[in-house]
Amino acid sequence: MRRLPERRLLAASATGAGLARLEPCPRFEMSERAPDETIRIAVDGHEVVAYSFGAGKETLLLANGGPGLPCDYLREPHAQLADAGFRVVAWDQLGCGQSDKPLDPSLWTIKRYAAETETVRAALGAGPVHLLGQSWGSFLALEYALSYPDGAKSLIIANGAADIPHLLGEMRRLRHALGPETEEMMQRHEAQGSLDHPEYEAAITLLYRRHICRCDEWPAPLERTFASMNKAVYGAMWGANEYCVTGSLKGWSRLADLPRITVPTLVVTGMHDELVPESSGLIVQGIPYAELASFTNSSHMPFYEEPDAYFARLTKFLKANSGS
Repeated sequence: MRRLPERRLLAASATGAGLARLEPCPRFEMSERAPDETIRIAVDGHEVVAYSFGAGKETLLLANGGPGLPCDYLREPHAQLADAGFRVVAWDQLGCGQSDKPLDPSLWTIKRYAAETETVRAALGAGPVHLLGQSWGSFLALEYALSYPDGAKSLIIANGAADIPHLLGEMRRLRHALGPETEEMMQRHEAQGSLDHPEYEAAITLLYRRHICRCDEWPAPLERTFASMNKAVYGAMWGANEYCVTGSLKGWSRLADLPRITVPTLVVTGMHDELVPESSGLIVQGIPYAELASFTNSSHMPFYEEPDAYFARLTKFLKANSGS
């Protein structure tokens, strides 16, 4: 994900592509909750920072999106699950937020981040966790579950995908919906490398407001997260923006391996999600014990767009799969 050029939505792109009226979105009111514990964890010769809320026997570990983003936008709304009896832990992945930011590009691989996830889990002393991966974190959670099958007792694959080549084909449909003139303009700027041109940024803003978060005003943790992006990590692994993918994840796919995941899995999608519902459908088809939770009025952030329904569904899943 990339920072929007403006806080408020541009009414139309410079080529005249308008934005259809969005569904009403509840205003997400929250105050930042201080973690009960902040933990520094050694990872690959560096340190990452984890934030722990609550003291429940069951641990929910959050792997946020990006790559290259701090965990604020995911940590702050999910911290409330500490009140439902869970220990909730999020961490700033290496290169992000309060964690160390080394300049070694060899560190920016999904396999190394999966190993980092295991290091964080082990450092918590929690045993197998409920692992929630959102957006890029969903790729990470799937990679983790396949590489460390004893580390997670359940999975929540939120707004994710298991096959990037398939996903990119589906995401092209979202660009097509802006109209042929706008799409041609975007392709021209991508070819010329002029991605900071106002008309290109306006088109990207339209896509983000349709398919990342449809709230009239983006919640402060989400704005703050985007403002703190490590562009070196994001660019190396994904690309210039969500719709211009050139990084190392471009060919990543674990679709064929999904039947190896045998823990209970909740797959979350929004009907307007940029990581399209079809991608979530493939995950549900591939994992033997997977179930789908689809949110009609949401895009990529149902925990902000439909928080009541989202947290009710998530809490029900977590409680059903808690205990030995």
